[in-house]
Amino acid sequence: MTNGRLLLAVLLAGLAGCLGAIAADRWLNHEDNGSLHQFVHEELVLTEDQNSRLETLEARFAVERAALESSLRAANARLAQAMDAEHEYGPEVSAAIDDVHGQMGELQKATVQHVFDMREILEPEQQRLFDRKVSEALTSNSRD
Repeated sequence: MTNGRLLLAVLLAGLAGCLGAIAADRWLNHEDNGSLHQFVHEELVLTEDQNSRLETLEARFAVERAALESSLRAANARLAQAMDAEHEYGPEVSAAIDDVHGQMGELQKATVQHVFDMREILEPEQQRLFDRKVSEALTSNSRD
């Protein structure tokens, strides 16, 4: 593999690793529809108790998300190292790709769980509006 092709492969691998994080992040920070958190805070009339519980959820998820994103960056670094070592789609590269996918999946699972945790603090009518907002964010055809 030429140096140019290797560089392209490493860049594409990094991009692939980021795509999972972006997809998960889309649930919470969709550009066209505004942030899901922003929607909950600004468009739903929350009680003091709901606001307090939401702040707790957000703080907990911020820590979890930071750790998962760090793990994803580390997995991407291992993929880059494997690609540099093998210079082909060998067993180390394959294992590193599986690791990246696993980390992306963990981030997406945590994000989905956070969305459901947020939903749980809402009243039934708020949940209906929230569900619609989540559905719109996931199914829109915007260019990110």
